[in-house]
Amino acid sequence: MRLDFRPSPAPTIGVEWEFALVDRGSRDLVSRASELIAEAAPRLEDPERLHRELLRNTVEVVTGICGTVEEAMDDLRRSLDVVLPAAEGLGTDLFGAGTHPFARWTSQQVTEGERYEELINRTQWWGRQMLIWGVHVHVGMPERDRVMPVIASLLDTFPHLQALSASSPVWAGTDTGYASNRALMFQQLPTAGLPFTFDTWAEYESCVADQLHTGVIEGLSDIRWDIRPAPKLGTVEHRVCDGVSDIGELAALTALVQCLVVDLDRRVAEGEPLRPMPPWHVQENKWRAARYGLDAIVITTADGDERLVTEDLAERVDRLMPLAKELGCADELSAVMDIPARGASYQRQRAVASRTGGDLVAVVDSVTEELRAGL
Repeated sequence: MRLDFRPSPAPTIGVEWEFALVDRGSRDLVSRASELIAEAAPRLEDPERLHRELLRNTVEVVTGICGTVEEAMDDLRRSLDVVLPAAEGLGTDLFGAGTHPFARWTSQQVTEGERYEELINRTQWWGRQMLIWGVHVHVGMPERDRVMPVIASLLDTFPHLQALSASSPVWAGTDTGYASNRALMFQQLPTAGLPFTFDTWAEYESCVADQLHTGVIEGLSDIRWDIRPAPKLGTVEHRVCDGVSDIGELAALTALVQCLVVDLDRRVAEGEPLRPMPPWHVQENKWRAARYGLDAIVITTADGDERLVTEDLAERVDRLMPLAKELGCADELSAVMDIPARGASYQRQRAVASRTGGDLVAVVDSVTEELRAGL
């Protein structure tokens, strides 16, 4: 089959930021997405900036097509200037993390719609367990035939983004011991998790054709890989990151993703033979970052060399800085290293729990407050 890719002449950015809705009193999840969208969407510059998701306790705030990281963050701020007060008027707050620390999956309601109902019907227990939230970053790609080599090499920095954004240590009232429980939960869905890698676009088309033919998927949106092409948008969609509570951290993560994509795309265009790591290293790195977060020792080369993820990250940020200046996101990229210095969200959540004797309501309070403070 043929999948047309609409190339983007510039490395444009689009950001999708998922939020859970929590009650302002109990701090538990509430199924008020439809009410919030009805209240806020008509007051947005574009009603399509606010989306429904699988569960009624979730909304997604999205940008338009943006030229810079700063433009994307300004776009999100304008939307949240409307959405946050509307949520408060309904007695709810926006919660930006990979998982909620004490909510129970059995009491959550699925959003109406055939697509969501079919997903739950097929995936059953695992589908109903998906109380998880993340951030997706799209970066425009100028040439279809460079998309697959870029995605394959982006997997080398999977653990860096996972560790920086990890924000899901507690599940159903229990500290899992993982920095990102979300990362490992999401991959239980049949078409989620690490992507297959291909040398050519034709191989990707063949894979999609096989999955359509065998009923694995009904459309491209059913492929929920951690990194995937978005042919209609002309982008690479990076879906590695846990939910984020601070817009400054979101800007830093977005800048890092944009710089990594553009750097790899230029190297492929110049004929450089990239040497991405084999899938067994990539899979191990995903687990290590999910388990240990910023303390992970990750595999950095196809030969099996290893390094502390933050040390490797610092070197990569330095190397990408000239490109970041060209793209207008140098300040945001430099802020990447502020995250380990401050502590990632999973570390901050555990610190709150430790200070309060394990009070998970206080953890939710801290996450919602970080969003307001950052804005």
